Amino acid sequence: MNRKKQSAASRFGPAIKALLLCLVLCGSGLGYVWQKQQIVVLGRQIKQGEARLEELRRENKQRGDVLAWLRSPQALDVRVRELNLGLVLPRPEQVVLVIEQMTERPQAAQQRAEKAALAARR
Repeated sequence: MNRKKQSAASRFGPAIKALLLCLVLCGSGLGYVWQKQQIVVLGRQIKQGEARLEELRRENKQRGDVLAWLRSPQALDVRVRELNLGLVLPRPEQVVLVIEQMTERPQAAQQRAEKAALAARR
């Protein structure tokens, strides 16, 4: 066949295929590099989050310790003396004891009533 009679598609076909193959390979390579970069970025974010979490836990424990100290009788006595509130321990006759009677739970009372009813039927 004559070169002049060949169609443009048959003449440029191999070049177009090679160009498409290069585009696919380059796109795949760029996608791979982008994914690796994203993995590195996410890894850094995770490490920063873990460090922040540890810092917050340490701070929370420290504040819990301070709160426990502030609630202690020794700290309260010191604070009362500092503020000159004039608070003293109550005399024994000033102390009133309240004794609560344990009430039965409604569910337990109902179960006992059901057992009594069954025993009465027999």
